[in-house]
Amino acid sequence: MATKSINLALQGGGSHGAFTWGVLDRLLEDKRIELSAISGTSAGAMNAAALAQGWVDGGREGARESLDRFWKRVSDAAMFVPVRDTPWDTWWNAWTGHGAPGREMLRQVSRAVSPYQFNPAGLNPLRDIVADSFDFEKLAACKGLALFIAATNVFTGKVRVFTGHEVTADVLAASACLPQLFQAVVIDGEPYWDGGYMGNPALFPLFYHEGPEDILLVQVSPIERRQTPTSVEDIDNRIDEIAFNGSLLRELRAIEFVDRLIGEGQIVAGKRYRKILMHRVDGGAELAAYPPATKMNADWPFLTALRDLGRMKAEHWLKANYAAVGKRATLDLRGIFE
Repeated sequence: MATKSINLALQGGGSHGAFTWGVLDRLLEDKRIELSAISGTSAGAMNAAALAQGWVDGGREGARESLDRFWKRVSDAAMFVPVRDTPWDTWWNAWTGHGAPGREMLRQVSRAVSPYQFNPAGLNPLRDIVADSFDFEKLAACKGLALFIAATNVFTGKVRVFTGHEVTADVLAASACLPQLFQAVVIDGEPYWDGGYMGNPALFPLFYHEGPEDILLVQVSPIERRQTPTSVEDIDNRIDEIAFNGSLLRELRAIEFVDRLIGEGQIVAGKRYRKILMHRVDGGAELAAYPPATKMNADWPFLTALRDLGRMKAEHWLKANYAAVGKRATLDLRGIFE
């Protein structure tokens, strides 16, 4: 059976990353698809590491089992809660929808108090969980699947992409470090925040990777919403979506520009300029309908519902677009920008 090779670009989005889990689960099920490299940010970075860990241990089925174990642990540990067994539990339940009357209080507190004040010890359960979940020596030794993890340097405001032996528990924690909730993660003497600010996900490492020209973007955060936000919460949420999609749109625009120049014969495709074939699986209206606050919801039924949605969307993408892989892009970049 002929196979086709693709690169994956995985967005962040908190618990909504369980949608990406479902997409990956369905792709791993399809033996016609080979994976060459993965670029991930925040929850996308966690999915990337979980897939790669399982891939090293047991191939496709090992990767699927590893993803399942990781997200079950997310649910069991309520990973996205910054401090356990404190008043934050009550506030966090409000934020995730279990105590709606308290949601406004938590939002105001998170604006007024920094994690350096409410969590002076710098507790980060996310880092502890990834340290226990992954064997980073194995990840570095994986030859068949390149891993690229993005984080934002707080000093420079630039994205840094970690790969190979650079990928550690600190790097994964940095890639998902929301500055309102966690202290910055210090790596090589410099602080890092969530990679989504400058690369959600970073596509450029895949341009230079010696692999296929096809990139499948798994998109969790909607680019477009056709309604004007009017409440303070909705305005804040839409600002976050725009900010976290900004770097992605810039890279997609660059791909479209180079593709147009190649098509017009103004430049020649080669090592310096590649014709990138972009594809996308996204959650559509179904995922966009979930309130942004549910990105902190780690309930197992919620996570598995997102997984099932991801599997369904991946199935639809495979049926509609598999034949195009390796031949043409299926994401209309010009349409996005026009």
